[in-house]
Parts: sequence; structure tokens; C-alpha cells
Amino acid sequence: MFLRQLAGLLKPSTLNTLIEPLKIVPLTSRWSAPSAAFANQRWSSSSAVAPLADTKSTLETVNKQLETGSEGRLFAVVQLCGKQFKITSGDIIVVEGYWPPEGGDRLRLDKVLLAGSKDFSLIGRPLLTPGLVDVQATIIEKTLSHTRTHFRKKRRKQYTRINFYRTPQTMIRINSIDIKRKLSDSASAEAAGEERFF
Repeated sequence: MFLRQLAGLLKPSTLNTLIEPLKIVPLTSRWSAPSAAFANQRWSSSSAVAPLADTKSTLETVNKQLETGSEGRLFAVVQLCGKQFKITSGDIIVVEGYWPPEGGDRLRLDKVLLAGSKDFSLIGRPLLTPGLVDVQATIIEKTLSHTRTHFRKKRRKQYTRINFYRTPQTMIRINSIDIKRKLSDSASAEAAGEERFF
């Protein structure tokens, strides 16, 4: 039972490396000492993992997608007022707390932590390079939240307090997410003297 479940989880090549020593040793022999068939066998976790693709070829395929416009719908993770939001174009997000911009203002969100599409992701350390990803947004509405209740009580002390409060909220529509320029290899970026964020 356990071996069937294990066989379903492993790759066929890994499964063959585990079964080969079992075929050599007869089942009737006692398993008191490790057999010679198992002496030279070592488990390598790297054999179970698919190899990584070449970095240059990955950059070329991503740049080709960006040139032809076939990257599809982009998403991004931005930091706004101390919170992180995963957004795509057309999303509406709600930021709680006081925030100075007024309704109708157009914004460019600069703190982009991550951007990508269905085929690739650009991950910042902690932020992506400024100017690489352009996120445009518009403030739709500034309102107050629903009425919240803050209730305090100390039993047997005739102490009860009820406070009601509403926090200011800002609703923001994400207009567009665009990747502005081609990606470059990290070694060539350092050679060109381009500023990098860590």
C-alpha cells in the first residue's frame, strides 16, 4: 500500500533507481545485513529535481514576449500605505486610514515588489528597479468605512463603555500595469553602472 502511494509521487527515473537493487536481491534471503547490491547505491536528491533553465535563454524568451506583446495580463505586488496589494489592471483596492490625495487624482505607484504574467515573474530585492514597471492608478472615491463598535466591559465593577467609530477609506482603480523596458542580465547591469536596489 505504502509503495503504491510512493510510486505515484516519484518520477519514473527515480522509481527505477529505487527498484533496480530490489530486483537483484532475492526475496528469500534474510535482510540482516545490508546487501552488496545496496552498497554502491546512494540517494541523490538532485536526480529527482528537474534541471534549471539557462538564464540567458530565459531572459531572451521574456524579452521576446515583451516585444511582441504576447505576455498576457500582467500582475504586480505593490506596497501602499504600509500594506501590500496583489493587483492587475482593472482592480479596485481599498486603502484604510488617512491619505492625502483627493478624488480624481492620477497616481503612479512606485513601490513595486513583484511583477509578472502567466509565464514569468520579476521579483525585486525588495523592490524592482525604478522605472522597470509602470503602474498607473486613479483615485475613485474617498469615504468612511462602516460603523465599527468598540465595546469594553469589566465584570462586577459597573464599568461598560461603547464607542462607535468610522475610519477614512480611499478607493483606487488600477488603470494599467506595463513593463517599460527590456530585461538585462545582472552581470551586464553591473557593468553598465546601472543603479540596483537590494
